[in-house]
Amino acid sequence: MTESITLKGMTWSDPRGYDPVAAAARAYSEKHPHVTITWDKRSLQGFESTPVDELAAAYDLMIIDHPHVGSVADKGHLLPLDEHAPAPALAALANETVGKSFISYFLSGHQWALPVDAATQVQAHRPDLCGRVSSWADVVKKAQAGEVLWAMRNPHTLMNFYTLAANLGHPCASTQSELLPAPIGVKVIEALMAVSDHVDPICYDMDPIAILDLMATEDRFHLTPLIYLYKGYANDGYRPNRIDFTDIPAIGASGPIGAALGGTGLAVSAKTAHADVCVDFALWVAGAECQTGLYSASNGQPGNAVAWANPAVNAPVHGAYYNTRLTHEASWLRPRHDGYMGFQQDGSDIIADALRRKTSPDAAMAALNARFAASFA
Repeated sequence: MTESITLKGMTWSDPRGYDPVAAAARAYSEKHPHVTITWDKRSLQGFESTPVDELAAAYDLMIIDHPHVGSVADKGHLLPLDEHAPAPALAALANETVGKSFISYFLSGHQWALPVDAATQVQAHRPDLCGRVSSWADVVKKAQAGEVLWAMRNPHTLMNFYTLAANLGHPCASTQSELLPAPIGVKVIEALMAVSDHVDPICYDMDPIAILDLMATEDRFHLTPLIYLYKGYANDGYRPNRIDFTDIPAIGASGPIGAALGGTGLAVSAKTAHADVCVDFALWVAGAECQTGLYSASNGQPGNAVAWANPAVNAPVHGAYYNTRLTHEASWLRPRHDGYMGFQQDGSDIIADALRRKTSPDAAMAALNARFAASFA
């Protein structure tokens, strides 16, 4: 008799995070009746902040955020997938990934997760109220008219800073050096201020989900210039009004480049007693067949480029994947070193203080560069 196997997974509570992996677990169990996979879920804030080593101690499978990888790489918490998955299968996924999603989970010579969800900062607008804007100057005009919402809850002020810096042609550092030369950083903060000065202060307490919920309800808000893609809001009937997602507005001369990468990956705990089954499940969920079919049909936002190019996947979201593909392919990969997550928390607060004019842009850049250097200690 085949041994019965029960695996525990942890994901995040948005339908985009929970529904597709729960559906995948059920489908996998139908093919492998001796395997049962159950999923717990945590809030978006918990997803962004909970240490991965805590999850790996309690779960076999985890949906993780790539900036956490540096804190667990080579510490015995996650399974190095390249040592357990067939090399051709990993090569296929690397070729099928959207943008830098696959390599965002590769660190210290090992692959620590597989991309199952691709996201980066894009532009969102209410198509019944306005069209997309193409330049940062247009964003400023919309903000001055009171029509802009913007996610500025930690860590999103820092993500906005990252995106504008890279779009200007000066991507922030990811190795041990200053994060950004101070004169350039001041220019970025001033560009952020040109918009933040005209948005409701409630934005400092709002994450992307809160922003999109309010945009979909209140007709006075037309767009948000930089926000992580949440495909559900592009679906008909998900909220009172539908939202379109398109490429970011440019402040530089090179188009929609440099958006701060997001998305999620599926990792396996090094402590699992069933590594082969977990790896097999992860490879299947990240693969083109599942991503194009079951995963996308179950509220999932796929990470596989085959799904992103599929007309049937794009139809329910009114082309959200087509319309943000350039931004995703040209996205910027955040630092992932051990110590980065503490910097992300503090750095976002430093930027927020500058935008609220509690400190000057010059002082903010000095503090930001000092805190980034300290994160490598």
